[in-house]
Amino acid sequence: MTYHELETRIKNAPQLDFGNLINDVIELFKHIWLKGFIAVLMIVVFVFGIIMVFGLIGLTPQNLTFQEDFDLANFYDTYFLSAIYGIPQTILINTVTLAILAAFYRMCRQFMLEENIDENYFFFFNKAYFSKVFMLGIIYTAIAVVAQLMFFVPYLYVFIPLSFFAVILANNPELEELAIIKLSFQLGNKKWLLTFITMFVAGVIGMLGLIACGIGVVLTISIVYLPPLFIYKEVVGFHKNDRNTTVEIHTESNLE
Repeated sequence: MTYHELETRIKNAPQLDFGNLINDVIELFKHIWLKGFIAVLMIVVFVFGIIMVFGLIGLTPQNLTFQEDFDLANFYDTYFLSAIYGIPQTILINTVTLAILAAFYRMCRQFMLEENIDENYFFFFNKAYFSKVFMLGIIYTAIAVVAQLMFFVPYLYVFIPLSFFAVILANNPELEELAIIKLSFQLGNKKWLLTFITMFVAGVIGMLGLIACGIGVVLTISIVYLPPLFIYKEVVGFHKNDRNTTVEIHTESNLE
């Protein structure tokens, strides 16, 4: 689909049912939890590796410490410097995260379309897409840092549109970076509250992995990434061979 077709569908977005979204998220998670686990594990490994490298060369952001004689001015200075000095590290982390999440979303879409699943977690690292992903990582970081410097509420607001970056990239890799950003904010603004609530509930479900053991959360937390994908599916729809396709998740009962 073209940018204008996507934009039109977002503007004419239907009302979505929260209960159906959560049910769809849980149902899909039953089938793709292992792929989600691998994606999360890869992100964790890359993040720790990047942090270690930046630590070795002395470019890690400053840690915030709370002392008895707490001073708001000193706290803000440290907070500000930490956000600024952490920009190079954050750009790399966001770039890697976007690339892996987009590949994961691509697998989810292939599963729902009943296509052969290409389990290539490095799909968006190839030269055809990496420069685009890297630019999105830079822009993602710039938006997040500006919101972070304005403290909690602005960051909470932009987090929802930012969560659609990887979804739109995965389903429309041919779009330019600016188009992906515009569509992400249009969809994020249109369905902000619904996205926030469904991601919050999915996050609570994902944290149930802590019941088994601390590391168990890595197995379940990928469910938190699924609500934006389903909201995109319900608003825009998946397209296959340049056609919009109505998709229903194939459950165990469907497969029998």
